[in-house]
Amino acid sequence: MWLQLDGEGSLYRQVYRALRAAILDGRLSPGSRLPSTRVLAGEAKLARNTVLQAYEQLVAEGYAVTRRGAGTFVVEAPPDAPARSLRPARRDDERAPEPPALSAYGERAAQRFARGASWGRRRPAPRYDFRYGEPAYDDFPHATWCRLLARRARRASERHLSYSSPGGAPELREALADYLTRARGVVCAAEDVLVVYGTQQAIDLTARVLVDPGAPVAVEEPGYPGFRNALAIAGAVVQGVPVDGQGMRVESLAGEDARLVCVTPSHQFPLGGVLSLARRLALLDWAARARAFVFEDDYDGEFRYDGRPLESLQALDRDGRVLYAGTVSKVMFPALRIGYLIVPGVLRDAFLAAKVFADTGTAHLEQRVLADFIAEGAFERHLRRARVRNAARRAALLAALARELGDAVEVVGANAGLHVVAWLRDVRPAALRELRERAARRDVGIHPVSPFYAEPLPRAGVILGYGALDERSIGEGVARLAEALREL
Repeated sequence: MWLQLDGEGSLYRQVYRALRAAILDGRLSPGSRLPSTRVLAGEAKLARNTVLQAYEQLVAEGYAVTRRGAGTFVVEAPPDAPARSLRPARRDDERAPEPPALSAYGERAAQRFARGASWGRRRPAPRYDFRYGEPAYDDFPHATWCRLLARRARRASERHLSYSSPGGAPELREALADYLTRARGVVCAAEDVLVVYGTQQAIDLTARVLVDPGAPVAVEEPGYPGFRNALAIAGAVVQGVPVDGQGMRVESLAGEDARLVCVTPSHQFPLGGVLSLARRLALLDWAARARAFVFEDDYDGEFRYDGRPLESLQALDRDGRVLYAGTVSKVMFPALRIGYLIVPGVLRDAFLAAKVFADTGTAHLEQRVLADFIAEGAFERHLRRARVRNAARRAALLAALARELGDAVEVVGANAGLHVVAWLRDVRPAALRELRERAARRDVGIHPVSPFYAEPLPRAGVILGYGALDERSIGEGVARLAEALREL
């Protein structure tokens, strides 16, 4: 602990004043434990009795309290704390400090962040929160994961505790290449797999490697804000391409000179359309002719409920134009922060170099545990159970919407993924804010679809995620939402 002694009077009084200042200034928060007298004396190069006298003075004046066997703690309400605070308040006539001079990148990032670009949950979350993108944490096999984690931790050697390969742990790259080849039809070898901190880092690296400031880039409209934000911050000119029930309208790319196209072909985000085979082939043909690249975000391709499983767009690529990105967040848990990016061979070295300078490598222990989780079959067993459970949740949501709201809503995007979009036929866009407030008073969280559009919407819609709710909660949440709608 750092102490600034003022040099006036005895040492114990100097220590006392320094500690009191830290308490009043908030650097030592109410209820926090002070270092032991032995530790503080050693750090400050003082006699222990000097520190002991200072602590006794703090206790005597009501700034600290001693608990037998536990130590000395800052009191919850220090005496005269506001009046005696040592942090000077800014006078009315004092000018505010000049804002820092940021780079163009920093300015763009700050502006985007100020608009609410964050993935953190609201606290406290509503009981019936239809937040999209979250899995059911209770479905996850925690005991299996903890067993594998403990085993890897016990066996960790010096090699495993040092920096890891920036491309990812070799065993995880092997496991992911094997799984993606079998499950999603991806054409790749272990050396093509780049382990990243989730899809968002994959997008950021792609923008850094392939896009210069001022370069045109195409994204879906509406689409995932993470695309638009990362590309705009990188300085790209972001162009929206309209979508319909078959995904991106690829014919709209004719004549475009985009360097990169970002798509969600297996389950368009957020409207849920599936890019048709004809459009997939047309997109790949356009990319080859335009010498552009396609970023395929397969964010929830594991969850499909109607029809045969779809192979990835990357599996159809014969010209090395598709970068395939995915994550384990929707199957496991977002805090794991592990995703993957499959890059064409001609780009492999450039992306590896960008990853080296970005972070020197993703967390190694978690990678090796995930490799075991996949190799021992636990990942796919969990995925099969999750598909069954999510299919039941989806059925419960569709039934509840039909029962409680009927023709008042139009539901789209229900054939895959972990969310649907519900267009509210009798609600004006301007009234959606009030509807959210009325729903919140009933402990229901709903989320508008408008943030995924670049332009204002002529109708009101909400995105309803169901992955983190059980069937009973889904039914109760929709019933309460219907009450809020009728009241509106």
